[in-house]
Amino acid sequence: MRNMRALMSLVALLAGCTVGPDYHPPDTPMPARFSGPASAATADIAQWWHSFGDPELDHLIEQAMRDNPDVQTAASRVREARLQEIVAGAPLWPSLRADDQAAHTHLSGNAISLGNLGTLTGGAIPSGGSSSLSSLGLSGTSFNTYQLGFDASWELDLFGKTRRSVEASRDSTGAAVWDRRDTQVSLAAEVANTWFALHAAQARLDVAKGELARQQALMAVLRTRQSTGFVTGLDVAQQDTQVTAAAAAVPPFQAEIDARRHALAVLVGEAPETLDLPATGAGSATPPGIPPGLPSDLLRRRPDIRSAERQLAAATANIGVAVADYYPQITLTASPSLISTALSNLLTWGSRNLSLSAGLVWPLFNAGTTKAKVGIANEHQQQALLAYRKTVLTALKDVEDALSQYQSDRDRQAALQRSLNAAGNAAAVAHGQYRAGLIPFSTVLTTEAALYSARDQSAQANAALNQDLVALYKALGGGWSEETTEAAR
Repeated sequence: MRNMRALMSLVALLAGCTVGPDYHPPDTPMPARFSGPASAATADIAQWWHSFGDPELDHLIEQAMRDNPDVQTAASRVREARLQEIVAGAPLWPSLRADDQAAHTHLSGNAISLGNLGTLTGGAIPSGGSSSLSSLGLSGTSFNTYQLGFDASWELDLFGKTRRSVEASRDSTGAAVWDRRDTQVSLAAEVANTWFALHAAQARLDVAKGELARQQALMAVLRTRQSTGFVTGLDVAQQDTQVTAAAAAVPPFQAEIDARRHALAVLVGEAPETLDLPATGAGSATPPGIPPGLPSDLLRRRPDIRSAERQLAAATANIGVAVADYYPQITLTASPSLISTALSNLLTWGSRNLSLSAGLVWPLFNAGTTKAKVGIANEHQQQALLAYRKTVLTALKDVEDALSQYQSDRDRQAALQRSLNAAGNAAAVAHGQYRAGLIPFSTVLTTEAALYSARDQSAQANAALNQDLVALYKALGGGWSEETTEAAR
């Protein structure tokens, strides 16, 4: 009894031993602030799309978060990772297996018989005579055997191989959770970008149709004036060229609108032809610039950074899994059962059968395989660390690029608005001077072309500014929250 207690104490002591390095989050130096004109304040960007004040955009993103195949696939991977945790932790517990069987045996009549058994033994019959032999089974006889029992085995996790495997599985689950959130961030940005591109195409189509209508109206005026001799055939021919060019500009915009609608349908999980959207977008208000906060905020807010950090933790735990192969593996096995040749006494004490065993496996030589596996695990950890650092650097670049692009496009939008106002004034003056006979018609055409170009560029600039904000929201890691993540399970 004393020896058993000593053995159990030793097992308990060894069970607390977990080989391999413990994980510590990497030290990640971050700049004190972003280089662009930015505030250290942090905005709530979990559901940033609401800041555009567009109910249709809100509905599309919410539907995409629910029905998009990529999001559903990411959620499935999280569930798979959680099931893998169960598989990894199962060896910590004993395994039980029922071992029940019934067998009918018929001994060959040409096997060893009582007579030739005496010859083989020099005439000596075992004590007990035929009774003893019958218990063994004489040739030509039949008998049944019944067994009820189970097998139990337990591999002692003395050096923490299974515990490290569980740790790695949990870290991989964490990475899968953050990958799903990263999918949500990318999806929200893609839906919004496609939505704003659709708005831009609709606005440009309206400009093109308006330009065509103006050119056609002007053509009608010129034909009337030609009939009275006020304009020449050259003026009419020039205007006919303008009408044709304006008409040719309309179909490409309609094709782009259709393509954007189809893309939105796929993003929200619908067939391209089934998505119901208004024929013309009402437009989205451009929200004011957002404070990006501090660079260090990215370490907790960007899902791709958090995923890379969890992958690094899993790679660290896997080193311990590999190192544990240097040490012996001890397995305890028990096989209690009831065995009898008759069902009537199967459940009696005399039918008991018990087998106990302990096994030890210790690789003494495997041509450096264990050492190589440990080296591979260390390299995987190094690769995970480098991937983490690259993800952090990429995140910083994304924010800096988005801030710079937003500032540039905001200045460009303001300049284009001034240009649009000036082009409108110039076109109005040119029409008045032409009616007064002060300038040729070619000057009117030039000012009309400038006005059309200014309107088209202004529509593109408005969409680009919204898309710049979307890029900034995405770069900052906006588009996920604990509540939406839990609802997506």
